Amino acid sequence: MNIYNYVTLGSAAIVIILILVQTRGASLGAGLGGTAEINTVRRGSDQTLHQITILMVGLFAGSIILSVVA
Repeated sequence: MNIYNYVTLGSAAIVIILILVQTRGASLGAGLGGTAEINTVRRGSDQTLHQITILMVGLFAGSIILSVVA
């Protein structure tokens, strides 16, 4: 296995975890047992988690493309 395969597997596992931690239509606290309040704007840790997820999906897709090309 080359380095692209390891990066793909690692980033896939991280993306799965990040997506499962996020909740749809609720804040992070509501997903972990807090009150159910609906925010239309991501703030604080929700926004950071969302941005990290986007970054990891980009890394995942890029590693797949590089693996196919190489």
